[in-house]
Amino acid sequence: MRLSWTAFTELLRCTLRGHLRNRLALVLAVAFIPIWIFVALLCTSDQVVRIRLDAISTPVFAPASQAGQVASALGAITMVAGFIAFTETFQSREVDRRLLLAGYPRLPMLLAKLAAVALTAALLGLYTTILLWISLPVRHAVPLALALAGAGLVYGGIGLLLGSLVRGELEGFFLIIMLSLVDTGLQNPVFNTLMDVAGVSALPLYGVNQLALSSALTSQSAWSHGLLSLTWSAATGALALLVLHTHRPSRASWSRRTRVRTG
Repeated sequence: MRLSWTAFTELLRCTLRGHLRNRLALVLAVAFIPIWIFVALLCTSDQVVRIRLDAISTPVFAPASQAGQVASALGAITMVAGFIAFTETFQSREVDRRLLLAGYPRLPMLLAKLAAVALTAALLGLYTTILLWISLPVRHAVPLALALAGAGLVYGGIGLLLGSLVRGELEGFFLIIMLSLVDTGLQNPVFNTLMDVAGVSALPLYGVNQLALSSALTSQSAWSHGLLSLTWSAATGALALLVLHTHRPSRASWSRRTRVRTG
């Protein structure tokens, strides 16, 4: 038990240090999110639109600029959180193989990565909530922050899974960006006010999108829908654990790769 806890804390520290060394990710987190929210403010009008939210029985009427900023904030968080988790996981795969060969337990390794994703999502959610609080008359800040953090948690888990699966960085970036664009685009109330596309409730951001829009624009909060993000995060984490468990690096293959690189 002591060894597992020591392995967890040490790997968590190394993972967080890897995030801090990723300067591009830090720039995206600090600059991209407010820029994307500001772009939504500039590109949408103040015309009131009718929004259908499954979580609320009554229709919602809100300025398009406000709804667009909330949707853009969700989109920005998904890209940043997915990018951070994917980059760290992909770049640390060789180190992870060495640790596994050295006898480090697999479960604490994944739990450390999941904990790092959760901390990153929480910080991104808090930062984005402050930005929206400055820009919008936010009705309920706490559930909005939980919704934004949930979006980061979902796509952080997706980035973690892709970082364990794909062979190239470009493939992972493309998958994260395309999935985020499709997910947020179909649920953007400015472009799709009815949000009645078939299967939209199965998308990763459906629950947090309902919670974010209801919290920011109405007097109600769809707390139960926000829990869907935990389901998606648990699913991606379980899949990442399965990938890590089934991948058993051999010392012979590691030695061959090392001789090739040094030779």
